[in-house]
Amino acid sequence: MSLANDGSRVRRCNWQVDPDASSHDLLNDATEWLQYARGLTEMLAEFVHESDSVDCRQMALSLEAVAALTHMGVQSAAAAHARISLETRERAQAEPVVVPAVRIPKQRLSRCPD
Repeated sequence: MSLANDGSRVRRCNWQVDPDASSHDLLNDATEWLQYARGLTEMLAEFVHESDSVDCRQMALSLEAVAALTHMGVQSAAAAHARISLETRERAQAEPVVVPAVRIPKQRLSRCPD
């Protein structure tokens, strides 16, 4: 495939993060997207090993799908990381700083032996 081919474009996927999703939901989404990408990659590898000839256009399209799934997984993981950082910061600002009281034991005065 030549670099000057106008038919080859890099396609970008756009995935909107649910504003109500928890960080755990976002991490679960990331895991799901990355599992899809892994499964598709394994299927393509198996297809290439068993095939006598490979249609380069179809393979390129399939690899773009793997890239899109991986990109969506990474976006979801990054959103989860940002959400966890924000929640940690908000929690730290909301909690008052409590300085533990230090008990100083009273010293007993003992008489010096004569």
